[in-house]
Amino acid sequence: MFDYIILIPLFSLIGFLLNGFLGKRLGKSFVSWVGPGSVGLSFTLALKLFLDLLALPADQRVIESITFPWIISGDLQVNIAFLLDPLSAVMMLIVCGVGFLIHVYSIGYMHDDPGYARYFSYLNLFEFSMLVLVLANNFLLMFLGWEGVGLCSYLLIGFWFEKKSAADAGKKAFIVNRIGDFGFLLGMILIFITFGSLNYLEVFETAPVLLDVGSGLAVAITLLLFTGAVGKSAQIPLYVWLPDAMEGPTPVSALIHAATMVTAGVYMVARCHVLYLLAPFSLSVVAVIGAITAFYSASIGLVQNDIKRVLAYSTISQLGYMFLACGVGAFAAGIFHLMTHAFFKALLFLGAGAVIHALAGEQDLRKMGGLKNHLPVTFVTFLIATLAISGVPLFSGFFSKDEILWKSFSQGNPFLWLIGIITAGLTAFYMFRLFFLTFYGQPRFDSHRTHPHEAPKSMTIPLIILALLSALGGYIGLPESLAGKNVFEKFLAPVFEAGTHLESAVHTYSHSTEYSLMLMSIAVAFIGIITAFRFYLKNPVAAEKIKTKFATTYRLLLNKYYMDELYDRIFVKPFLNLALYFWQFIDVQIVDGLANGSADFVAWCSKVFRKVQTGYIRNYALSLALGVVIILTYILTR
Repeated sequence: MFDYIILIPLFSLIGFLLNGFLGKRLGKSFVSWVGPGSVGLSFTLALKLFLDLLALPADQRVIESITFPWIISGDLQVNIAFLLDPLSAVMMLIVCGVGFLIHVYSIGYMHDDPGYARYFSYLNLFEFSMLVLVLANNFLLMFLGWEGVGLCSYLLIGFWFEKKSAADAGKKAFIVNRIGDFGFLLGMILIFITFGSLNYLEVFETAPVLLDVGSGLAVAITLLLFTGAVGKSAQIPLYVWLPDAMEGPTPVSALIHAATMVTAGVYMVARCHVLYLLAPFSLSVVAVIGAITAFYSASIGLVQNDIKRVLAYSTISQLGYMFLACGVGAFAAGIFHLMTHAFFKALLFLGAGAVIHALAGEQDLRKMGGLKNHLPVTFVTFLIATLAISGVPLFSGFFSKDEILWKSFSQGNPFLWLIGIITAGLTAFYMFRLFFLTFYGQPRFDSHRTHPHEAPKSMTIPLIILALLSALGGYIGLPESLAGKNVFEKFLAPVFEAGTHLESAVHTYSHSTEYSLMLMSIAVAFIGIITAFRFYLKNPVAAEKIKTKFATTYRLLLNKYYMDELYDRIFVKPFLNLALYFWQFIDVQIVDGLANGSADFVAWCSKVFRKVQTGYIRNYALSLALGVVIILTYILTR
């Protein structure tokens, strides 16, 4: 009954082909049905498969569906085949469900764009690639989807390629991701050399037998794979492409940040948890990189003025939380936060899109304000998302983020917990700063030229659905300390129980300790909210005074620690100069010189020898006579 799993990505592929080849000819109505409709069909089928999987006993929820052989070459045998288990089922629902809402939202947001059909064809291809990535049963098929989402991000970030900044952002995303993907490819090759297979189940079953805990080979494989995750999920040092990805249409930002692409790295690490548990050093690297990235990006988000860039740095920070969870061995907690983040981050980006739509394309927070009454639906839904990401109790983000903080502490990592809780306070501050600057205060836009209005229903209905998920989605992971059963963690348990015997001992703490840490997390969130209220609503002058007093720090954060400039000086310009050298000297002077020099030599020879062909008989007779004299002289002098 699971053989039709291939239809889930196939529907999106068909949508891509129909809109790509026929969309412009058949018009917007056709595109509007095919684009979201294909993803809607995928979601419907995904929901059915999920329910079928749920009906099976917990120990039987691992289904492999082989469609056909793909590559057979010596020991390398790879199939087009799919794996349905609790982890891939969760990812499948997130990709299809949130992706469908973003597709519907795009009908209103992109309605007047001349590239409407092209946009939806790219969006469908994005969905197809991500579904292949999360449903694949082997590393090579995953890599196909991995590269597919990389291609689609390039196409969609640079969708408005007539604008230089958009074209440059697309190229930047593509190049930076290729750096990470090179590491992932090396890791995949090392896996095949070590295990003789690229099939997940075969590799994970034999890994504890062939690899010793902490062995250099285990560390090499996992760190190479993590290099790919660092690029795809925008962690330090390969995070620099994601803020510039805001050059694409806002629904694209929602798709990249919430349902696809950036979550791929987290999913891959969670999928390969057996390998990572064999490499404690690699797990430590994952946790430290995640924690540092979370704090680093949150600090930049404190002062950014572009509404989408604030959300971009927020995404980088939240992804850091997910990697922190995976690094301390709490893989289920990382996926739980991935899910809740998909809800509230999609809502935040789509809400930002509604604001930008209402202000005729304006993205600067300094030119907003007073939109509460103009955009009532957007206001309420955006508030819910802001409360969720800030970790306010009863909203989804509180449960998932607090679970990560608790796991960090209980696994014996108090320093990482400290970084995480400080980051939580920064998150609450910069998100409510954004919220207050957007919806409260005096209008700072030109009210004579701009008349804000609520978005059409095709945009507001997805906002309402995502708001409900952002408010209620965390309750399936309600911890036992709050009289819950943590249904989400128990559902994923059959996936992550493989290799759990390799985990380090968990420190035992009482519920009172957990409650104390929870209260501390709540207090930090409210301190961030109250501080934002004081500086940006009650007394905006105070914010300006702080900015002036700490001008150096403010400029450092506003300019993103000058990392783009640093990368430009260390990497971009030297490689550009090297490329120019190879072009001007190696290519033009040596390669072209040899080719052109050969032609010039032949031309010179032809000029010399053609003088012999004069057309005069007397010259030919003279040449003949001279030849006879030379031959006779040679013969007579022998």
